[in-house]
Amino acid sequence: MSPWTAVLGLVAVLAFGVLGIYLVSLVIRPHETLDARPFMSGSPPREHALSRYHVRWYAVTLVFLAFDMEMVFMYPWAVVVGEVGTMALVEMFVFLGLLMVGVVYAWREGAFRWS
Repeated sequence: MSPWTAVLGLVAVLAFGVLGIYLVSLVIRPHETLDARPFMSGSPPREHALSRYHVRWYAVTLVFLAFDMEMVFMYPWAVVVGEVGTMALVEMFVFLGLLMVGVVYAWREGAFRWS
């Protein structure tokens, strides 16, 4: 069997899968008009789309991004830490220390208080 036959077979299976999912969604979807329900949840909006957010949401988002970036940098580090040795361990602790300074600062500024 040629490699292209396998690729074309996979594309055909995927196309039938997508078509099948589309047909199933047409059958089980609600058949009423969706003018009053613009969101995927089907519920009407509770507030205006241009309403303002409290600043605490931005602070929580920035803290989340800090921890997210920590994980992005720790995965490749975990792969090479055995080869690089002690220097990689020291660099990671410096990196984690800098992140903890940011977390302590956010904590002292009240970013985690919801009252």
